[in-house]
Amino acid sequence: MNSPLLTNRTFDEIAVGDSAIVERTVESDVTSEGDRAFSARDFVREVIARAIWSAASAADGGRPPAGATIYLGQELKFHKPVAPGDTITATVSVIEKRTDKQIVVLDTRCMNQRGEEVLSGLATVITRFERVEWPHAVLPSLIAAAAQHQDQFDTIVADAKRSPPLKVAVIHPCSPETIRAAAEIRDEGLLDPVLVGPEAKIRAAAAEGGVALDGFEIVCAEHSHAAAELGVGLAVAGKVAILMKGSLHSDELMGAVVALNSGLRTERRISHAYVMDVPAYPKLLVVTDAAINIAPTLEQKRDICQNAVDLLHLLGNLEPRVAVLAAVETVNGKMPATLDAAALTVMAARGQITGARVDGPLAFDNAISLDAARTKGIVSPVAGQADILLVPDLEAGNMLAKQLLYFAGADAAGLVLGARVPIILTSRSDSLKVRIASAALAKLMAARRSAQGLPCQ
Repeated sequence: MNSPLLTNRTFDEIAVGDSAIVERTVESDVTSEGDRAFSARDFVREVIARAIWSAASAADGGRPPAGATIYLGQELKFHKPVAPGDTITATVSVIEKRTDKQIVVLDTRCMNQRGEEVLSGLATVITRFERVEWPHAVLPSLIAAAAQHQDQFDTIVADAKRSPPLKVAVIHPCSPETIRAAAEIRDEGLLDPVLVGPEAKIRAAAAEGGVALDGFEIVCAEHSHAAAELGVGLAVAGKVAILMKGSLHSDELMGAVVALNSGLRTERRISHAYVMDVPAYPKLLVVTDAAINIAPTLEQKRDICQNAVDLLHLLGNLEPRVAVLAAVETVNGKMPATLDAAALTVMAARGQITGARVDGPLAFDNAISLDAARTKGIVSPVAGQADILLVPDLEAGNMLAKQLLYFAGADAAGLVLGARVPIILTSRSDSLKVRIASAALAKLMAARRSAQGLPCQ
């Protein structure tokens, strides 16, 4: 289909005080097939297009259509970065007309969805006295390049460091790696580790790892099972605010946490969340559950979802977007994951999941790509902009998370949610950055829930 012709406004038709507003959502990692937002027959809209792409540090906006509007200059100030997924509202106002040379001076301002000014400046153009027509031009789209990626964990770690360290029980730290991890989070000023386990093994591991134990509190336990039970007891008594896995198996620690008489259980299902910093994605992405619940029921998925939503609330995202994943984006009676996804969407609409926009089933591509969602005709408040990926089962979640880690270069901080204290599940393969980020997340969660007088569920 041919693009509609655009028609200019002549110099005589323009008056000081005239203005135009255009809203555009910046796409992520895609090139638009065309900019439908700028179809208005008005050269002022064309200026807005340039302002948006200038603000986004994209291509220079190209040249105006021959014979319609000629740019003499554009002076712009960039106040804040524009990220894929941002919605930019651009306003252009005519502030001066110079009749002798048909010059119009325009005030240009762009605001993001948070009401923050991202760009301001002036554009000086020459207009025509006569009317002309030209084909609708395709404007370049913003591409989010991995090379321009900024560490999403930096803000979390900085926020966590603003308050005094909290006590964390490191359960059975009997390997050099876990002792070094305890020393790292202490040296970063995030947490104050209490080492719980067999003292002789702890000291041997510290010696092997080259870590001095001066200043560490050691609570003796005979073996790993006893260390897990003792660590849970310290948390119940309020002597530590966080639990951290040492060199024992995850099942040992979680068995003590979920025991009927542990004192750490809440009415919520315990679940795990990977908070992922993916270079190709413009914001933190939570994948849940990839470590604890093997084949969760619908009711358990509801808790898994709410746990992740509450975590993002504590990090300042007050209405996260939850994509309930399946292999397809339509309900299929032969695919239980799609039925659960549809049910969770309705549960959110009925208030059984609160504080989030929930939609599903969504396939992975249309959960994180606006272009993929648009191509498939999906109209959704979540598609292409997900903050949380709720997976069908542990196998799917674990494979997805590890693909993001090893193929996409992601970093993943892991937390166990749904208990009365946050629990850090470490891995020997975790980088220092990931260990620090996990500790920072746990500290923020514990501190902010404590300030609200709430259990850490």
